Amino acid sequence: MPTLSIKSVPDALYERLKHSAQVHRRSINKEAIVCLESALLSTAVDADEILARADGLRFRQNLTPLSDEMLARARNDGRP
Repeated sequence: MPTLSIKSVPDALYERLKHSAQVHRRSINKEAIVCLESALLSTAVDADEILARADGLRFRQNLTPLSDEMLARARNDGRP
C-alpha cells in the first residue's frame, strides 16, 4: 500500500483534522484517509433522479408542484 506524506499543512487545517479525528475516535491518519475518500470517491449527483424523487414525495403528500411564478412570488413577497 502506498504511503503519502503531506507537508506544509496550515495550522488551522491540521487542528480541524485533529478535532474531527477525536470526534470520530480515529487516528489523524485514518481521518485524513476518510476525508480523501469522501472527496475523491463521491459519486456525481443525478439531477433528474433528485427531481423524480421530489415529484414522488409531492405526489404522496398531495402537494401542488411549484411553478416558477409561485417561487418568484414567494421570493419577492418575503422581501421588505
